Amino acid sequence: MERYEFFKQFHDISLADYYLLTDCLKTRSFRKGDFITVPGQIQRELFFVKSGVQMSYFEKGDKIYTLAFTYFPYLCAIAESFSFQVPSKYHLICLTDSELDYITHENLQKLVDQSQQIERLFRRMTEAMFAGMIDLHIELRAMNIEERYKEFCRKSPHLLQLVPHKYIASYLGIDPTNFSKLFNNVKF
Repeated sequence: MERYEFFKQFHDISLADYYLLTDCLKTRSFRKGDFITVPGQIQRELFFVKSGVQMSYFEKGDKIYTLAFTYFPYLCAIAESFSFQVPSKYHLICLTDSELDYITHENLQKLVDQSQQIERLFRRMTEAMFAGMIDLHIELRAMNIEERYKEFCRKSPHLLQLVPHKYIASYLGIDPTNFSKLFNNVKF
């Protein structure tokens, strides 16, 4: 029922609609290092993280640019690839062994046609995702590196132990050497 409580943060979905959705979910396991989606591939499934940590990123030259981390109870997808059924521009990889529930794009469309509550839930979750992206843009532009690091630690401290620091540094727009100094010297 943890997922139900998570959904209720976005919309007060009924138990009947919750089960309508969750009864359609299937489960897939991934190993550390497995790709869920690669550039050029259309993401046909929306994943609900049960366990593990995943990362979306793109490469330019020999540099990796981290876009997001996902973990329980969040959704995991290349949003525009799944939503619009277009080829992904990014990678989505498992940083740890992961277990993910999923629903296909086709089945989700049938559900939102069938249930206004499920449609409202996903609309509000999408709105929250967009708001989070705007907050991140503000943080990257308006905060210094120590403030960004502290904010990340406040929101996702467990990732410091699960994710290679070079990826967190990339996500925060911080040079890996400066990130290491922050990690060793700044207490949150």
